[in-house]
Amino acid sequence: MAEALLGLRDPQLEHQTRADKRIMWLCLGAAKLAIANAWKQREAPAMSLWHARLWQLLSLERMSDISREDFKNFEDKPSLTQHIRTHTGEKPYQCSECQKCFCGKGRLTKHTRTHTGEKPYQCIECDKCFSDKRSLTRRIRTHTGEKPYQCSECQKCFSDKRKLTKHTRTHTGENPYQCIECDKCFSDKRNLTHHIRTHTGEKPFRCSECQICFSEKIRLIQHIRTHTGEQPYQCSECQKCFSQKSSLTAHVKIHTGEKHYQCSKCQKRFRGRGNLTLHEQTHTGKKHYQCCECQKFLFNRHSLTNHKQLHTDEKPYECSECQKSCREKRYLMLHERSHSGEKPYECSKCKQSFGYQLLLTCHERTHTGGKSLVCSECG
Repeated sequence: MAEALLGLRDPQLEHQTRADKRIMWLCLGAAKLAIANAWKQREAPAMSLWHARLWQLLSLERMSDISREDFKNFEDKPSLTQHIRTHTGEKPYQCSECQKCFCGKGRLTKHTRTHTGEKPYQCIECDKCFSDKRSLTRRIRTHTGEKPYQCSECQKCFSDKRKLTKHTRTHTGENPYQCIECDKCFSDKRNLTHHIRTHTGEKPFRCSECQICFSEKIRLIQHIRTHTGEQPYQCSECQKCFSQKSSLTAHVKIHTGEKHYQCSKCQKRFRGRGNLTLHEQTHTGKKHYQCCECQKFLFNRHSLTNHKQLHTDEKPYECSECQKSCREKRYLMLHERSHSGEKPYECSKCKQSFGYQLLLTCHERTHTGGKSLVCSECG
């Protein structure tokens, strides 16, 4: 690798931009490290050749127009050393618990805290603790509303630089992270990591209560809330609380009537992308999921899971008020409204509210003269 680094663009060096030369300078640092390794291994002939080539490229005459400002991202030697390791692949710091290796001592320290549970950084606003300083900074910005990173295309602002980088790729279409198993590409390294686990079956996040394992940390956090009963997301309209942010987002659309997702076949609209995907399968007629008991085919995995409960008579969802059990969570949610009196479905004509979508649909027909479909031309 060092030979390739040392041969970078040398014949046209005088035509390179300042950025090109800065990149080359950093790569030469990687080459110096390779030279040092060669010296340790007593590879003298190769070392001598590399050494001569290095000083040729580092000639002050050729690099004289690079100022100190070009290297502001590497203000100290440890930062530069850690960056060089991204070129060489060197990872000298190993975790004593799981043997995972890292290129920097700071990254090992952060990783070790996932084993010890140590969270030394505490938010002074909400007392929530974090294992690293960067996570604390992001948390503080949720309180202050600070979003210092702005997209140059659409001016949308972000509290975290990584989120801006990920967002920018929605404009450029760049997907630099590719799965070596199936060649699928991703715009974010974290998404690639999660995807790879679908191939390896790795589930590194384990629940301490029931020992169920998950491939993503967020899935574990959501699962733990089923044990603790924590519901940190609250609707500002009706004060109903949810354990997941996505559930709150879907719920809020009931109040706003927002339906962004439209079927290209019949123009029917839906609040969520998942609901649209399920609906579109009714047009294709494809049913990929088969019940092993009765060989019936169903459109999706969720429908198959619910169908299997018909065979087992399983009703895992129980009402905390009257202990009535339901096969599906949505049926439990509908039932709970009989206790809470919640009526989230509001008529746009007379503002009367209903606990169920079906009741609202029936009511709306009283405004249309008992006809559910109205001509847009003559009413």
